[in-house]
Amino acid sequence: MFPPSPPFQIVLVEPEIPPNTGNIARTCAATDSDLHLVHPLGFEITDKQVKRAGLDYWPHVRVQEHPDLNSCLQSLKGTVYYFSKKSTRLYTDVSYAPGDVFVFGPETRGLPEPLLEEAGAHALRIPMVTDHVRSLNLATSVGVALFEAVRQTT
Repeated sequence: MFPPSPPFQIVLVEPEIPPNTGNIARTCAATDSDLHLVHPLGFEITDKQVKRAGLDYWPHVRVQEHPDLNSCLQSLKGTVYYFSKKSTRLYTDVSYAPGDVFVFGPETRGLPEPLLEEAGAHALRIPMVTDHVRSLNLATSVGVALFEAVRQTT
């Protein structure tokens, strides 16, 4: 049913808002990408809100849960990119390849700064043109980044 090598890997570190994860699962289904959830989760994967947002696409999503980010990343191949509003390099300045890994932090706090510093040029941001908004919605950010990668590789 699924191809042996998915185009992209989406990693959500400690996601907190059930509908975001459900919407991201739907986006993964649309792009045939894998979804990796790093614990602790702010909800149960069986949560009604998660399922509702993902609609009837859940059977078409490969979801894996991981106890921590290190074990998650050790299980994946491909270049790892970390997304944060604190990064300076634009997500459009990268040439993506199938198998790349996109890491997103928790909705309320994002990825830790030491991780972003360690990531260096692999830390990316999606620009916002106003200071009136603190951050983009997680599901929106995943969609923007993932569809840029799909655009580049199809």
